[in-house]
Amino acid sequence: MATTERKPLLLDFEKPLAELATRIDQIRQLAEENGVDVSGQILQLEARAMQLREEIFTSLSPSQRLQVARHPRRPSTLDYIQAISDEWMELHGDRCGGDDPALVGGVGRLSGQPVVMLGHQKGRDTKDNIARNFGMPYPGGYRKAMRLMEHANKFSMPILTFIDTPGAWSGVEAEHQGQGEAIAYNLREMFCLDVPIICTVIGEGGSGGALGIGVGDRLLMFEHSVYTVATPEACAAILWKDAGKAPQAAVALKIISHDLKKLGIIDQILPEPTGGAHSDPLKAATTLKQVLLENLDELNRLTAPERRQMRYEKFRKIGVFTEVAH
Repeated sequence: MATTERKPLLLDFEKPLAELATRIDQIRQLAEENGVDVSGQILQLEARAMQLREEIFTSLSPSQRLQVARHPRRPSTLDYIQAISDEWMELHGDRCGGDDPALVGGVGRLSGQPVVMLGHQKGRDTKDNIARNFGMPYPGGYRKAMRLMEHANKFSMPILTFIDTPGAWSGVEAEHQGQGEAIAYNLREMFCLDVPIICTVIGEGGSGGALGIGVGDRLLMFEHSVYTVATPEACAAILWKDAGKAPQAAVALKIISHDLKKLGIIDQILPEPTGGAHSDPLKAATTLKQVLLENLDELNRLTAPERRQMRYEKFRKIGVFTEVAH
């Protein structure tokens, strides 16, 4: 059976890399046609390509990091679950009449330890994205998540959540079904759970849609992910009545991992392969699994009351400020 290699989906700032890769291929092809040894030149160009890729991805602006976080081939919740788990069984339904495909979850084993894993799920193409509502859950999705978390609490299984959504679905139907109540209920109940909870921002963490599964003992974040109260486009439209000022809003919102670590919002940054998690998903998954196991080992040593108190204090500290008299 013939196989075809997928063409890379290039972001604007990756074009110099694509041009250099094309140049390398052209030189290699010409050398083969003419029987000329250009291995030394090829090695130099490949080294330059690696250096250029590292320079680009270590100096991305917040709006560029947002593009990486939204990359169509960035690993999704199901990708990570399948890569890191020994066993996995997806569970469906919110027991209220629906099963939201924008939020998936189930039971599995992580290095032999039973866990409940759940998270937002975007699609790979237009058809899949429409089916999963572009990773924006309805209230039923958050109710399904809470049902799974209560199951985890009942059977003493740690909870691992994966955040990747522009926000909860804000349509009229979702409001009729109680979107705000569903998210608020999750926020309250997650503070009361006895088992360890580790939340990881794997892509785009937006608004209350992210918070609905984001209350935990540890909040981890991949290096090129974003976590924000509102999308930069929405912020720009509200503040300046101009969505074109989204890059300016992205800077002001402090959406990137390094800013959020300084602010005390997140606990740990997970390094990504050079070029982003989509450039080497298995390497990204290996990093994720290692960090999850390390944090689980620490959290399992604490008692349930200690974890609940630590969780409470963690979120009480967020947003604390000091007024300076002039």
